[in-house]
Order: sequence, then structure tokens, then C-alpha cells
Amino acid sequence: MTMIPDDDSLFCYSEAGKIASVILKKGSSLIEIGNRVLEIVESIEQMVEEQGCGLAFPLNLSFNEDAAHDTASADEQRVFLEGDVVKLDLGVHLEGYIADTAVTIDLGDNALLIEASKAALTKAIEIVRPGVTSGDLGRAIQHEIQVRGYHPVSNLTGHGLARYSIHTPPSIPNISFQGGVVLEEGMVFAIEPFASTGSGRVSEKNRIEIFQQTAVKPVRLPSARKLLESVRNRHGMPFARRWITDGKQDIALASLISQGIVRSYPVLSDVPGSLVSQHEHTVIVTSDGCIVTTA
Repeated sequence: MTMIPDDDSLFCYSEAGKIASVILKKGSSLIEIGNRVLEIVESIEQMVEEQGCGLAFPLNLSFNEDAAHDTASADEQRVFLEGDVVKLDLGVHLEGYIADTAVTIDLGDNALLIEASKAALTKAIEIVRPGVTSGDLGRAIQHEIQVRGYHPVSNLTGHGLARYSIHTPPSIPNISFQGGVVLEEGMVFAIEPFASTGSGRVSEKNRIEIFQQTAVKPVRLPSARKLLESVRNRHGMPFARRWITDGKQDIALASLISQGIVRSYPVLSDVPGSLVSQHEHTVIVTSDGCIVTTA
């Protein structure tokens, strides 16, 4: 569980949050009908580099019923279409200290759905303080989404953030339950409500473009060794298939996954034809509330 250790890390969390907030706003303005997905993804990722920061994970752009874990492929042909509901999820790190934030862009007529996840995030942030439980946050999120006629996505959660790590305790649920982790001053985590017109549960699709090294073991396949060397500077944070320029990356990835060295992140999707909205901020718990680093 992540606690702020010193002023230097607090500074890095705060600066990463400010930069992520600015880039998220700029990036969301680029999502327009007819624009090419790959060009927009690369443009937003380049903004992060230009600010002297790193990507905590490949920029996520997830469409319609897809809730999370999609990003552009190297040969991406998609364009933004009228009616799309687009989740833009950005992770920025400064010296490993992460800001994770997301917004949903509506290219159709889905204002109430977008409002549902946004209002849920706002309400959850309002009650963050020491002594509140993660279950309390889930209750607030669920209420705001359901009162607008939608389903919270029950098997996706917010998560703690640590240096070079995007998924640590505590988990922040999108549904109510008794108890949970008791919030303490200094905790760092992301709250990310998802509202859905579908079932309120996501499952894995066949599309996989994001991966993460999770173990260190001896590797014999030359292409696999080369791939691991190319992502060494990620410090275990996720990477995109399109970032690997070796023509044998698919063989290397398959080998590394089979050895338990790399894990994959399939796109997570609700039922076909549904729509999912998402909003997200990173917070640091203070003595009487919280700092929203990505506001």
C-alpha cells in the first residue's frame, strides 16, 4: 500500500499530475469525427515526452462497449466515427511517480452516460479522508451511476499507485460493499468509475496490444532477449506492441508469455452494442481530505 515517503516524491506526484491534466485536455480536443486513431495516439504520447516525462502505460483509447486496455496497433486503420464513445486514459510518470487520469469523449448523443461516470468520480473524491473505507467510495460511485439509469462496472476498480507500479493496493471498487480498506493519510490511488448501458461486467476480447514484463528469468530465444532489452527502461511498466520495432516481436511475445515473463492485457469489453463511459483522477489522502493531483 503506497504512502508518501517524503517531499521529493510528493513533488513528483504533483508535477506528473499537472502535466497529465494539461495533456488530457489537449488530447481530448483532438478526438474528432474522421481523425485517425494512430495519429492521435502518437501525438498525445509525444506530448508526454516533450514535457520531459514518461508514459506510465501506453495511451489507452477504448471505444464504445470496450472499457479499457485498447491502444493503437502499428498498422491501425480506425478513425473516429459519429456516435463513438471514446475513453481516453493517460498515465504520466515523473521519475517513476505516476499520475493516472481519464475522460470520456462523446461523439454521439450520450450526455447522461458521460455525466454518470463523471458525477460518480466527483462524489467519491468529495468523501475521501482518513477513516473512510474503500467500500464507502464504492457505495457513492454505485449510487451516482445507478440513479442515472446505468450500471457501474463491477469487475473493474480503481487502484493504488506506487513508484513504477500502476496497480497496487488499495482497490477502489465501483460498487458498494461493507468494509474494505480504511483510508489513511498519505495513500496514493486512482479512482476510476465506469458506467455502462450493458451488463455492468467486462470480459476479455481477442484484441491484445498492451503487455508488461512481470518476471526476470533466463531467456534463450534471441528475439525475446532483444525485446526484453528494449523495454528494460520501462522498469516493469506496461508497453505497447507497436513500440517494438523488431519484425519478430510477435514470436518473442508469445515465447515470453508462455514462460511467465510477460503478461498480456486483452481489451476489456461489456456486451456488444453497449456503451461504457469512464472518468478518473489520482488522489493523495491528506489529514482532512485529499489532493487531486490530476485536477
